[in-house]
Amino acid sequence: MVDTQTILISGGANGLGHAIAKEAATQKWRIAIADIDESRGDAVVRDLCATGAEALYVRCDVREDRDIRLAVQRVVKRWGQLDILVNCAGGISAGFFETLTDEDWHWQLNTNLMGAVRGARAAVSEMRRQQHGHIVNVAALQGLTPEPGTAAYNASQAALIALSETLQTELEPLGIRTSVVLPSYFRSGQLNALHSTDPVMRARLIDKMTQQQHSVEEIARLTLEGIRKNTFMIMPPDARSSARLKRWRPAALLANMLDAAKKYRK
Repeated sequence: MVDTQTILISGGANGLGHAIAKEAATQKWRIAIADIDESRGDAVVRDLCATGAEALYVRCDVREDRDIRLAVQRVVKRWGQLDILVNCAGGISAGFFETLTDEDWHWQLNTNLMGAVRGARAAVSEMRRQQHGHIVNVAALQGLTPEPGTAAYNASQAALIALSETLQTELEPLGIRTSVVLPSYFRSGQLNALHSTDPVMRARLIDKMTQQQHSVEEIARLTLEGIRKNTFMIMPPDARSSARLKRWRPAALLANMLDAAKKYRK
């Protein structure tokens, strides 16, 4: 790949997407922020440009196919190419399975899964023309080790992993690489994407996010390192340990999840 990369980040105005954008700026990459939050998007671009980076903001709702296609077109028109797409826009819905409505499921899958589908589909048309590119789907460890209390989110993450595995094989012959990022919970001030009608489950998730050992900046650095090394499954050490537990000791993992479910049900 060329030294100066052009990267488009959906959900780039907040949380991990924002951290990835800042990390990309240190590498002198050209950065496009695609996000539904216009005020934050404009502010992030100003901050990036102040560091000497080339950056632009495109308003984008990943639930709308037209938005993500226009974002890709804006990037190509501005810089002539799109080297990396990071599908980072998403959210999490919490609550026991029996409390989740059809609306909860539709929102979760339409944002997390179909948002990535739309982003990848728009990027592939351009990357195929230029005969190179890298699609990065930001999922979560819960797609491999689903926890109680977040059924819709877990399902969306598992689907993202399967999508990424399919893209890895289908797109490689076209010169397009694929990665999937699988962090566990990490410290981030971005909690706006947390949807829950259950205040107890919401509080539990916020506590998990704020008490974890990894910061959002660490996950961003890990992500860019994985992109440079063409790593397919990008995971911090604690996530790799949990994934190994599921593979080699599934009964132990199930016991842990059952204990957690009993605790949450009290």
